Amino acid sequence: MTTSPRWKVYNGSNEYVASCKYPEDAAALIAVYGYGTIRDGHRRIMWAEGEEEQPAGVSYDYVAATIYQRMLQNPHA
Repeated sequence: MTTSPRWKVYNGSNEYVASCKYPEDAAALIAVYGYGTIRDGHRRIMWAEGEEEQPAGVSYDYVAATIYQRMLQNPHA
């Protein structure tokens, strides 16, 4: 049996809207919404659109790299 995708996408109204296997895919959804968060599971916010150095739509790879870097900096948060 497979597990649920790790990355959870919440829109700007804090409504859970999607699960993604890859953070790049979550970044594409956040870029469409314009605001919202990408979370590791349903708790840990890894990306907050509108509060980052650049919008997710500029580079999905940048979003993924930022998420992975944050995971490495604080793996047990």
